[in-house]
Amino acid sequence: MSTHELYAVVMAGGSGTRFWPASRKTLPKQFLPISGSKVMIRDTVDRLKGLVPPERILVVTGAVHAPLVGRHLRKLPPENVLCEPVGRNTTPCVAWAAAEIARRSPASVQIVLPSDHVIRPPAKFRRTLAAAAEEAADSGALLTLGVRPTFPSTGYGYIECGDLLHTRPGAAVHEVSRFVEKPDSERAEGFLRSGRFLWNAGIFVWSTASILAALREHAATTLSGIEQILRAGDDQTLARVWPNLPSVAIDVAVMEKARSVRVVPIEFEWSDVGSWTALPDVHPADEHAHVIAGGAQLLAQDASNCIAYGPKGEIIALLGVRDLVVVHSGKVTLVIPRERAQDVRALVAELEKRDPRFI
Repeated sequence: MSTHELYAVVMAGGSGTRFWPASRKTLPKQFLPISGSKVMIRDTVDRLKGLVPPERILVVTGAVHAPLVGRHLRKLPPENVLCEPVGRNTTPCVAWAAAEIARRSPASVQIVLPSDHVIRPPAKFRRTLAAAAEEAADSGALLTLGVRPTFPSTGYGYIECGDLLHTRPGAAVHEVSRFVEKPDSERAEGFLRSGRFLWNAGIFVWSTASILAALREHAATTLSGIEQILRAGDDQTLARVWPNLPSVAIDVAVMEKARSVRVVPIEFEWSDVGSWTALPDVHPADEHAHVIAGGAQLLAQDASNCIAYGPKGEIIALLGVRDLVVVHSGKVTLVIPRERAQDVRALVAELEKRDPRFI
């Protein structure tokens, strides 16, 4: 950008429990090769090449995961890794990154994005982000990216598009009429038919000044706590103040309340890879509709339509089975019907009580 430095904030604090047993507390989804040969956080940062240099990329992650960030993002300056003592959802994460960026470049613009999405092709993604960044710099609005729905999902939040304000190269900019939390199936069907609704991708673009002003208006307690942490500049204050910050998503705390919010419908392939059954969306299937990921080899006979995941150097063998998810990781093997993939969290909750060593 010519007059505004562009920063990126990668949110990498999630636990990825729906990808258990591969995703664990010590090795969550964003540090796994779920979508290809590279771990997901590395893919996320690599997509920003040519748009945001490593010295202007901040990663917000759990303190226990900082060594993983360093291992996979070797060009990232150590001071650009912000380590959360505990998870407090995305509002404290956004506020901390915004306040830190303001210290370095008050007139900057920020891209805020999750660490574990699949987006293709990267060039089209960068063009959209560049256009959104120019819009944020010129208008002072808070921007979010929206995905055109392909089915009536009840697992995503929705954004209702308002009037088309204008177009920029790589982006059409609309007003936001409203945000809608995850709907039931009947409402989701109606949203799909209307053509006015987008899935909320959880990717944001805004100027540093605008997001700080919005946080001060709508999430003052959080921003005040962050400012206290930065003034003190020590780990003791961070450990004392951070766990008491409100645990709330930035969509709920700010985006649903802010006065000037705009949405850019995306024109590239996007998936949040929310569960094991999303792998066929990002990996090609073989002639028997099997999908294999993680580096393992698949040996299958008289079997079809299975999803398999295992580490490189291992084999997953299937015989006479259909429509399964089979995951091997460490000392745990998961076998479930594909239609029960969303229920993995129930197993994790049970194991939390029975033997937390395996989560």
